[in-house]
Amino acid sequence: MSKDNACKTPRWRLLQAQLNNLDVNEFKAKITAENVQIIDVRTEQEFETMHIKDAIHINYFEEEFWEKIEQLDKSKISLVYCRSGRRSIRVCTLMKNGGFDADKVFNLRGGMIDWMEQGGDLV
Repeated sequence: MSKDNACKTPRWRLLQAQLNNLDVNEFKAKITAENVQIIDVRTEQEFETMHIKDAIHINYFEEEFWEKIEQLDKSKISLVYCRSGRRSIRVCTLMKNGGFDADKVFNLRGGMIDWMEQGGDLV
């Protein structure tokens, strides 16, 4: 395949298109629902600097990442976020492919960058 015929859409955008993506306002509305777990997949330093209230921290880059994801309650709605939305896209895809109900896994589109720009609450 020549370079001219290569897919011009970045892989993360292809993955994102297969997920439940929420903008900041939709994400805020879901947080208030019952049976929700908020999952921050950023690094320890990013999490300690600021995070969404009641978020569970599971660092995408740590060795025990998948073991910790598997310990989450699969019956709950999972709201996943990171800094820009790319790590959370990967995590949502892994969760969906790893036995979580795809209808209960949601990605914060734009991540903490959009959350901060739109005045989201933080701890």
